[in-house]
Amino acid sequence: MMDQGQIYVKLSEEKLIPKSDVLSLLRTYNCYHEGKNFQLRAREEEDGRLILEGLLNIYWGLRRPIRLQMHDDNERLRLKRNDLLSVQSNNNSPSRQTAGGDAAEAEEEESPQLLRTRSDASFMRVQRRSKTHTARDMQRLRTHRFSINGHFYNHKTSVFTPAFGSVTNVRINSTMTTLQVLNLLLQKFRVENKSEDFVLYMVHESGERTQLRDAEFPLVSRVLYGPCEKISKIFIMEADLGEEVTYDVAQYIKFEIPVLDSFVEKLKEEEEREINKLTKKYVSLRSMILHQLEDKGHASGSV
Repeated sequence: MMDQGQIYVKLSEEKLIPKSDVLSLLRTYNCYHEGKNFQLRAREEEDGRLILEGLLNIYWGLRRPIRLQMHDDNERLRLKRNDLLSVQSNNNSPSRQTAGGDAAEAEEEESPQLLRTRSDASFMRVQRRSKTHTARDMQRLRTHRFSINGHFYNHKTSVFTPAFGSVTNVRINSTMTTLQVLNLLLQKFRVENKSEDFVLYMVHESGERTQLRDAEFPLVSRVLYGPCEKISKIFIMEADLGEEVTYDVAQYIKFEIPVLDSFVEKLKEEEEREINKLTKKYVSLRSMILHQLEDKGHASGSV
């Protein structure tokens, strides 16, 4: 969008940012990610519109289980014994946070990682009972194992909660809205839940939490908030469980409970003082009004 020669980039349908400011922030962003796959590419359309493209990290912040599709796009895979053992080893490894910046770009696109919480890994406990498998066991594994974009799982644990704070990424551009990014993320992991069930939040180190609205452009927001994810991260959360936290409220989140209790007590005392002050004021005003009415009543009676 242009205004008297100035070109703007959309942050949302209502908010615009000068293109020059975005380019300046983009240079800082790419300098921070120098040598990594998270540098963003910029291109200009014929009309002068600036388009950013690249990987966006999104952290899992879900509290409830999600459901994966039972089947991949292809038919069930017939895995060799070595493949199955390799998959077992991967599934039994300790849950860890993934860092997409160190992996190859193609690997990030083709092998999304979706870490499950311990409470949902009942399949892991079954595998620990024995490291050897009979022919019947192998047939059962072939029957019940599926692949979702390279992520292998047992159909009995297809409903699970991703490990809180684990990270994945999606390749997007700056014209994609929050709703489109959510759809892309869910499609990447073959999640059956609807995108309307989720929201994206920009979560700050201070505890402040701001929702990215459906019409906002997450990649532009990421550039504006800066590249350092220790300061701010984008989380996916349930639409009905997440809530925004203002900066004023966030200041108190990290205090210990006894300290917060003392704040509450002081606020109650201040509230009581204000109530007493207002009560006295209105009692006084009521008394004055009644006195005036009585005087008028006596005056009219005498006449």
